[in-house]
Amino acid sequence: MPNQKILYITTEMHPYQEESNMAAMVSKMALKMHSEGNDVRVFMPRFGQISERKFQLHEVIRLSGMNIIINDIDQPLIIKVASLPGERLQVYFIDNEEYFKRKQYYFDDEGKAFDDNDERAIFFARGVIETIKKLNWVPDVIHINGWMASFVPIYLKTFYKTDSYFKDAKMVMSLYNEKDAELSATINEKLQFDNISEFKHLKKPSFNSFVTESMNFVDVVIKGDEFLEDELDKEFQKTKTEKFEYLDVDSINKIY
Repeated sequence: MPNQKILYITTEMHPYQEESNMAAMVSKMALKMHSEGNDVRVFMPRFGQISERKFQLHEVIRLSGMNIIINDIDQPLIIKVASLPGERLQVYFIDNEEYFKRKQYYFDDEGKAFDDNDERAIFFARGVIETIKKLNWVPDVIHINGWMASFVPIYLKTFYKTDSYFKDAKMVMSLYNEKDAELSATINEKLQFDNISEFKHLKKPSFNSFVTESMNFVDVVIKGDEFLEDELDKEFQKTKTEKFEYLDVDSINKIY
């Protein structure tokens, strides 16, 4: 159905990341929906590996300057934007010197997960939500991709539950085989600072535990990878949320 406002929230997108299925799928979905006459926006983190010069990112002053409070500390929110190369499709980047300047994504050079991955995910989720509101652009569909983006449905249905801005948006989440890692044991304290209670899946917080928890907060779950790893597939099969097996890009509009 054309003339919809579709928001893609993702941690990866081609050509900013070139090797993953998620990056390819998000790019193809966004371009297809854009070409069919929908108003499409994409939000993702401005990881340090993304070249601002190559992709012509520039800061949007009117959207930047806000502070996001994470665990009682103010973190400045910087918003950058670029057009997808060769396309008239805007991609917004959530940036912060503390969280996203480093050249690696979630793991250091020795393969150890960053201690602040939880704070980075909270900052990203809240940064996306606050920036969308500042844009005064109300999405009809919000499509979640990637473990860090899975914090968005949790925040929308808890911290922002009395905010009517997104109340009519349909939330869709794609599941992908991402490398899992533990998150800080103090994450529940940080969530409680935002009046979010501990969830059943977060006794041992990890990337996948947040993806699993988020399945309860969205309207539709679909397989982004055709074959999911065993544990994630079990959670997919168990969820009572409406779900679809893997859909190719040409079929994705069925769920919108």
